[in-house]
Amino acid sequence: MNRNQSKAGFTLIELMIVVAIIAIIAAVAIPRLMTARISANENAAIATLRSIAAAQQQVQASSAVDTDADGGGEYCFFGELAGTANLREFDQATLSPAISANRLTPAYLATAFGNIQADGSGDGCVERQGYLFKVFLPDDNVDPAAATGAYSEAAAGGTNAGDIGAWGSSNAEVMWCAYAWPITAGRTGNRVFFINHEGDVISFDNKSQAYTGLASNPTFDAALSDVVAADFAQPLGLAALGNTSNDGNLWTVVGN
Repeated sequence: MNRNQSKAGFTLIELMIVVAIIAIIAAVAIPRLMTARISANENAAIATLRSIAAAQQQVQASSAVDTDADGGGEYCFFGELAGTANLREFDQATLSPAISANRLTPAYLATAFGNIQADGSGDGCVERQGYLFKVFLPDDNVDPAAATGAYSEAAAGGTNAGDIGAWGSSNAEVMWCAYAWPITAGRTGNRVFFINHEGDVISFDNKSQAYTGLASNPTFDAALSDVVAADFAQPLGLAALGNTSNDGNLWTVVGN
């Protein structure tokens, strides 16, 4: 009995054509996917900063933290807002600010914001969807002729024990700021974002990749005006208003 010995299959030329088509599709699709991912991460970062601003308003209005016992609530760090770090308080024994054993319940931010990690400066920051977030609160400089500096979150979350003695109780009732910058500039995000007690989100295009990852993060006054260097109380460094930012970059308002 005769049997057909031929077997169906692809020729080498056919396989090469298929591989070439896949390569062309990948060359077109992958950059678009990267662009879409970056755009999604940037939009998420803006939304997150606005959520942080809402949480700050709530915690300040609740007076959950009042380290000078004057009835005015103060803004908080991520660990405090997420209920994972001990809150600051007014210590009646020493009549000064202290770190209590109490935590915020219920929390104003998701527990994930309590997952603090150390950045290149040894300060605490939070990683969310391709971006790193860091919050700053002001010191207690009461001299109007001097600059008002800032405290950052402890690497373990909440307030550094060494900062509590010079805490800016009155200033922390009215001022705070936060930044969001990409974990890997050009891959997880491009722009850097800033928000503070004024509620406006502004951004820097970061084409120079000045801010990327844990080692290259903004200082507290990077987006603020250089009218008085390193001053927490200065207006935003917006060129449209005739101001120059302390980091020398062009910061613009993010549309709603």
